[in-house]
Amino acid sequence: MGLEKKLGNMGVVTTTLEQVVNWSRTRAMWPMLFGLACCAIEMMAAEASHYDMSRFGMELMRPSPRQSDLMIVAGRVSRKMATVLRRLYDQMPEPKWVIAMGDCASCGGVFNNYAVMQGVDEVVPVDIYVAGCPPRPEGLIHGILTLYEKVNADKFAAEKE
Repeated sequence: MGLEKKLGNMGVVTTTLEQVVNWSRTRAMWPMLFGLACCAIEMMAAEASHYDMSRFGMELMRPSPRQSDLMIVAGRVSRKMATVLRRLYDQMPEPKWVIAMGDCASCGGVFNNYAVMQGVDEVVPVDIYVAGCPPRPEGLIHGILTLYEKVNADKFAAEKE
């Protein structure tokens, strides 16, 4: 309806392949549930009916890394859990993205000791940091929209032989 009104009787749409691929990547991101502490409750609240992340194409959290392309790390990561986190990240298909949700995932939070990682970026590359202790669901949604902007700006790289 809206597209027909803009095009008139021409019936032609022009775009680039990059724009179509990036648009489809943002509209079908499947996050992996990786809640480790109290931030996971806020992540689940963002998925519930009041905030409804399904309007962004994220119908449900995937329990399997092979079905996910977005890892949301919510909470503190212990040194024992770091190897599991890395293994799950390596099992995710390309392209893949990571959101560090909360102060504990971003910088260790109030847990400055030997057992807790001082930021999940020591284990996996992080694309977006969501601040707060615990961050509100609105913060996670803002982080996802920021990730959408980053993905939409991606350019295809030529393969090197």
